[in-house]
Amino acid sequence: MTRQSNPSREVSRRSVLKAGAGLAGLSAFAAPGLMTHAKAQTSGGFDWKKYKGEKIEVSLAKGPRGDLVQKYRKEFEELTGITVGDEQIPEQQQRQKVLIEFTSGKTTFDVVMISLHVQKKLAAKGNWLEDLRPYIKDAALTAPEFDYPDFTQSGIDYVTNTDGTVGSIPCNLDYFVLFWNKEIFAKKGVAYPKTYEEMVAAVKKLHDPAAGVSGWLGRGLKNANMTPWANFILSWGKDYIENGKLQTDSPDGIASADAYAKLVREFGPPGSVGYNWNECQSVFAQGRGAMWLDGIGFALPLEDPTKSRIVGKIGYGIYPPGPKAHRTSLYGDGYGISRTTNKKGAAWLYIQWATGKLMQARQLQGGYGCPPRKSPFGNADVVAQFRSQREFLDSMLESAKIARPGLPEIVAVTEFRDILGIGLTNIIGGADAATELKRATAEFKPILDKESA
Repeated sequence: MTRQSNPSREVSRRSVLKAGAGLAGLSAFAAPGLMTHAKAQTSGGFDWKKYKGEKIEVSLAKGPRGDLVQKYRKEFEELTGITVGDEQIPEQQQRQKVLIEFTSGKTTFDVVMISLHVQKKLAAKGNWLEDLRPYIKDAALTAPEFDYPDFTQSGIDYVTNTDGTVGSIPCNLDYFVLFWNKEIFAKKGVAYPKTYEEMVAAVKKLHDPAAGVSGWLGRGLKNANMTPWANFILSWGKDYIENGKLQTDSPDGIASADAYAKLVREFGPPGSVGYNWNECQSVFAQGRGAMWLDGIGFALPLEDPTKSRIVGKIGYGIYPPGPKAHRTSLYGDGYGISRTTNKKGAAWLYIQWATGKLMQARQLQGGYGCPPRKSPFGNADVVAQFRSQREFLDSMLESAKIARPGLPEIVAVTEFRDILGIGLTNIIGGADAATELKRATAEFKPILDKESA
């Protein structure tokens, strides 16, 4: 099945209103996902047109969620009378731009998409974002149908800081899953692995360089490689940091890194040591990879016949149980309001719209990623679209049950990814795992100690 936008099947406001009982215990929609022009004002004093005539700027990290809000931008502009200027920038550059602008004391944007797994603690420490709790509670500022409790607890926890402030509204939860090529599996007579050991055995059997097929696709590039390693260290029963102590040079940390590095080195394409997610995605879409471990949010191009040769051949699998635990890693993004903007009201309307029930239902239906709201999974029109590729939906629901944050919530998470990522890149290149991780752990420890002091 191709999960592209189809106007004839696209989830509508009416379908949101008609949604019935929730799927898999998730609650149904409680109210419409988007106000219409005819009902722009509510009895509580809320008015979508309150800031008509204003213009806001939105900073987006390039990716599916940015594509989604840009696609429907005019809908928001017609609803509110607010003009939107939005820009998508590759994520690494966008993070750097956001840091520079907040450090300068004045941002050019009013709304910002932040990576919760990278920027949450940094934003809290730097007081970058408005605390959204007063906005959520204000009936004159928040539409009744926004329904904050409709967000999953994991989504709410992700955007809530240790002091209780809420710096953003979640727009996506990205669970790591195993993308697998069903055609390649069938040709070799291999079943989807149920355990880590079966996964490794399948990689070895499916690896066929003579036919141009790699058994495993994974990120090797420093920094980027820390997110897939997270699945491995979690499967060895560890978090990267436990009770303030680094686990990266523990026996389980070393074993997990060595295992991941070996798969990339021995069963990945030549040059995998320099791969990020986009290189893996491209190789997999060309039908030259048997398995690829990465975020479910990268699925959309795989099902696009103009970009992929494997439409209809893709499996979406839950990461198998590891040697000591059954875990998958979780990452996420949210929309926040810059503390420096004087257009906070208009910015808040944009965030409500961008993370509202209708947009989140569209996100699920279109394959743009996993919504942090519960209600899209209870929308009959959305769920019906997955009858021929139910694995995609199930992989989200089942991964949510075993997911843990894939990166530690620390201010210096970028330095953590850089320093340990270099060590992991070296291991993929053939260096000794224990030596590299002891060196990298020792290098990062003073940074962690200073932050914890």
